[in-house]
This record gives sequence, structure tokens and C-alpha cells, in this order.
Amino acid sequence: MNADIIARGRVAVVTGAANGIGAAAARRFAREGMRLVLFDRDKDALRMLAGTLDTEIVVVPGDVSREADLEALRDAAYGRFGEVALLMNNAAIIERAGPYEKIGAWRHALDINFFGVLAAQHLFVPRMIEAKTRSAIVNLGSKEGITTPPGKAAYSVSKAAVKVLTEQLSHELLKATEGRVTAHLLVPGYTWTPMNFSGLKPLQDAKPDEPWTAEQVIDLFVERFRRGDFYIICPDNSVTSEIDARRIRWAADDMVQNRPALSRWHPDWGPRFAAWMSGLPEED
Repeated sequence: MNADIIARGRVAVVTGAANGIGAAAARRFAREGMRLVLFDRDKDALRMLAGTLDTEIVVVPGDVSREADLEALRDAAYGRFGEVALLMNNAAIIERAGPYEKIGAWRHALDINFFGVLAAQHLFVPRMIEAKTRSAIVNLGSKEGITTPPGKAAYSVSKAAVKVLTEQLSHELLKATEGRVTAHLLVPGYTWTPMNFSGLKPLQDAKPDEPWTAEQVIDLFVERFRRGDFYIICPDNSVTSEIDARRIRWAADDMVQNRPALSRWHPDWGPRFAAWMSGLPEED
């Protein structure tokens, strides 16, 4: 369905491209013959990555929380290539600020994780609609923005906002372009990246068994994107797609059944959740 977007000669813009999932996306898109515009605040790592890729590349150092930097990214992409087939909003940070603390940290997390995505859409999507060619926007979500576990409230809120934003974008694009321009939500599982493993040196450190590699995430993304899926929720080596589905259903049923907030972690409901996950009937 989307075979003509990730394709030879088309142009992909990737934010947060220097490491992790963004770098894996850049490598895969280069192998597919795409031309690349890569954006990251780590300019040294970004240029090092670009030097390993056999395709035409524009490198734009910058920060997604600064709209002027994103304007420079847009202008570099269209100035060099005249089109954007795929915008991947990947840049993000993990912030552990709680629900009544660290207001500065909250602003920082939302500026990068949410407003960076929103600003990029504001700058790129109108041009993508006007181009009259098939194109797509891919936003990186998180399972923590769906089931919202306690412990990283700022991160969970920012990623929940990205989920809603991308759903809204998908609907508006369907009305405006009848499917010519599409939006997709990529939700990685536990992934072996510097964001999840502070100080990670991929060429030196041994990967634990549980996480997927960033390359596995991108391989599944490409397969599901070409199929036309909106929600692309990745498993990992310890959490299957079936486990994800049951966790998501339980979280949604907190509202339907009027259970306590985050009942999965509530002391009165934790055993019922565990029983439900194992397929056993709930006890009264």
C-alpha cells in the first residue's frame, strides 16, 4: 500500500537521527535507496553516521524544541530535494518528573517530546499536502503513553499527547487528501538504545536478552508501514504482541468498569490483573 514512499529516490527526514531508532531508520532508508535529511542536536554523532551511508544526505544539526532549527530543517530538505516523502518524528527524551513536581522538567519534556512533533508537523505537513504526491508522517509513541504506568509521569503524558495528536492528524489527512498523505504511530517495545540504556556503547556493550535492537524495530516498522497500518506496536524478546494487547485492554477497561486509576498497579487490583493476564477468571 505504501510501497512508493519508502522507495529509491524518495526523500526521508528523520529527527533524532544520530543514535538508536533514528540511526537505524536512516540506515534502512539508505539501503532502500532513499535520499536523507538527518537532524539531531549531537552534530558529531550525526556526521559520523552520515559518513557511513551510501546515499545523498543533508545533515542539519539542531534541537526540535527550537522552531527556528526545525524551519532550517524544512528549508534544507525542500531546498536540496524539492520534496519530502517521509517525515519521521523520532527525537525524544525520558523525563521522570512526577505529577506535582519539577515544573521545569515537565516543560523541557513537553517541548521536545510533544511540541517538537507538533512544530515539525506545522512546518512540513502543508507542503506535503500541496505536493500532490504520496507521502507520510511517522511519529514515535510509547507504550507508556498508552497504559501510562506510574513513575515517569512527564514522559507518559508527552507520549500520550503524541498518540492523540497522531490520531487527529491521520483523520484530518484522510479528509484532506483521501489517503494520499497518511500518518502512522510507531510504538517501540523495550529497545536497546542509548535512551533506554544510559552510557550505552553499542559496539562494546553486550545486549541483554530482553530488548529488541533498533534494527528489529525498524524492520517491523517498514513491513507494517508498507501494509498501511496506523498503529505499529512492537513486541520485544520478553513481551509478546498478545501481552501488549491484554495490557492495553485492561488499561482501557479502567474507565469502562469504573476501577481505580492505574488499577494494574493498585494493591487491591494487582492480583486480579495478574490472574487476567494469565487467562484465569477473575475472583469476586
